[in-house]
Amino acid sequence: MSRVLNYEQGRPSSPRRRRFVISSEVARGIPEGRHPEPAPASRVARPSGPDPDPFSAALSRIARIVSGTLELREVFAQVADAAREVLPFETIGVCRLDTPDLFRSYAVAGRDADDDPAGVARLEDFSPAMRPKPGATLRFDDASRELDPSYPMDKEILECGVLSLLCSPLMSGRRLEGEVWFTASRTGAFTAEHERMAAAIADILSLSLEHERLWSLESLRRRRLEAVDKLLPTMAETLDVRGIFNRVSEIVQPVLPHSLLILTSLSPERRELTVDVSSGDPAAEMPTCFPMGATGSDAVHPEYVLIPDIEEHDDECGARNGCRKLGMRSYLGIPMSLESGTRWLVFLSLSPNQYSEDDLNVARRVADHVSLVLSHQRLAEEERRAAEARERAHRLEQRVESLTVELENSLGYHRVIGESESWKRVVTEAAKVAQAETTVLITGESGTGKEVIARLIHRGSPRAAGPFVALNCAALPESLLESELFGHEKGAFTGATSARPGRIEQAAGGVLFLDEVAEMTPPVQAKLLRVLQEREFQRLGGTRPLKADVRIVAATNRDLERALTQGEFREDLYYRLHVFEIRLPALRERREDILPLAEAFLEEVGALVGRKAAGIAREAAQALLSYDWPGNARELRNAIERATILCDGGLITAEHLPFRANGSSSPRRIGVFPSDGVKLDTVERDLVLDALRAANNNRSRAARLLGITRSQLYTKLQKHGLDA
Repeated sequence: MSRVLNYEQGRPSSPRRRRFVISSEVARGIPEGRHPEPAPASRVARPSGPDPDPFSAALSRIARIVSGTLELREVFAQVADAAREVLPFETIGVCRLDTPDLFRSYAVAGRDADDDPAGVARLEDFSPAMRPKPGATLRFDDASRELDPSYPMDKEILECGVLSLLCSPLMSGRRLEGEVWFTASRTGAFTAEHERMAAAIADILSLSLEHERLWSLESLRRRRLEAVDKLLPTMAETLDVRGIFNRVSEIVQPVLPHSLLILTSLSPERRELTVDVSSGDPAAEMPTCFPMGATGSDAVHPEYVLIPDIEEHDDECGARNGCRKLGMRSYLGIPMSLESGTRWLVFLSLSPNQYSEDDLNVARRVADHVSLVLSHQRLAEEERRAAEARERAHRLEQRVESLTVELENSLGYHRVIGESESWKRVVTEAAKVAQAETTVLITGESGTGKEVIARLIHRGSPRAAGPFVALNCAALPESLLESELFGHEKGAFTGATSARPGRIEQAAGGVLFLDEVAEMTPPVQAKLLRVLQEREFQRLGGTRPLKADVRIVAATNRDLERALTQGEFREDLYYRLHVFEIRLPALRERREDILPLAEAFLEEVGALVGRKAAGIAREAAQALLSYDWPGNARELRNAIERATILCDGGLITAEHLPFRANGSSSPRRIGVFPSDGVKLDTVERDLVLDALRAANNNRSRAARLLGITRSQLYTKLQKHGLDA
């Protein structure tokens, strides 16, 4: 027991009797070896009047002594003096239970005490009779008979000359925390009454030791948290926690030891943790993810995951296999709920039972600091992406504006005019796709400005320096369309007296615009498909393939998906053309653009006819806005051109428009001719427009309504400037 009661195992035997107590004189500052006379009664403060109960007085004195400090060790000599008034002991000591089977000497006082209080002993070193029992005070009246010298500690106690022994347990609730003991060198020194007194003193000392333990834990917690707070300056240096993760591990190591610190993300399925960054050098055996198992699949995250020993865990969280690959035994995981998702900070140790609930406050404080950096990192990343998006939008806006101005200056009436959101969307899409080599399909009703957008794409593309070649696929019969598109060799057909390059060759290095592509016959569609797939073609009558260095932009006013179901258009060609579709809104869908377009057309037409109109009257403007414009911008331009001619330099009124003020079209077929006559070309033009409107811009049907062939219709469209 001298290791418990301050006897170091392995120390050479002393000629004199082994000492295992600390002299109360030394504890009070009296030089060792001097034994002064007992203090006179006047030196001990006692209440006046009749003597109180000595036992109660001693307990009150002990309570006052221990209440003045949080370190029982510092006042233990005073406690011994007070206890000596009611207990006839020579030595008093306190042992604390470090682990369920390990005692450590805490404090010793008494005559002939050893001056070194350090000592530890295992519970198994005591005989069964000597081992402390919760709630029971042990009394030995003759240690030489009751102790068993075959046990190391019993033997050492006997060798110290102890004959009487009183041991009271120190309790914290129902938990055994240690023992206070009293010894004497004569037999029968203690009585049953002394047992009761010793138990009462033990209760006071237990309370003092519990306060000291709680204070020590709080002090340790505060010191650990203060150490963790040193992370703040380090983390303020960066917005990317991956760059300082090793430094974080170094700072945390003294207060929360770990073999590996890792930061993980919870997968969207909440089934596994993906390793984002880890401390130390990357290890080849480091798993890229840890399965979460049942714990991770819960709707609510656990507050923490603590596994004292991986080998004894039932693998509820699924971390066992991943930890075993790394040789880890202890696991402590703290979740961090961020707007970007749940992240976990995981502490791993090679030692079993490394972590307990006492470590949660420190681990959470570390996780809070890491969360702060991750939040700042996310905000900085969002701001960076937002700034990049704003910059891209600004560059795109400048690009659209530049292309619009350039197109207006170079193409005359092919101007990109419109302020409506739907038209701005079209122009923005065209500017975006212009930079790529992607095939573009422009869809929309006839007259909505498909060629204008095609030219815009050309001007904004890397091929802007190359030619822009347009071909109306509906204006030519199959044989001529094939020759016009692919070219022909000399003698390829009757009349082919010389070789001639087709539009594909003419557009080399530039853009080929195929208008009304849905009007191609199936054989021509098959040959065009090869151009798109293989980037090569052959002239009619030719035998060698030619390279097609051209970008295709196609346009149609037909519903190609319906044409697919009806077998009128090849499905494979459709998907080759339909890489990037731009749908042009009808003019009736962007009425806010009608008057700006009318004003622009007024300027252009005035220069062409030599008589610029004075403007558009209010009722005419209202009529323009109320009309549905089945011919779209093309019909609007034709109406403005006609009205400019009729107004003879004055204001354009509703009477000059080729439709009624209520917006319905009115064919100009009248039975009575005006006195100044009519212009036959104007009447013919109106009839063609009426037929197109009735046929919903289907030119084959319009030709049938007019009683002419489709070729004759295209001739009239060209004659009246309606084929643009």
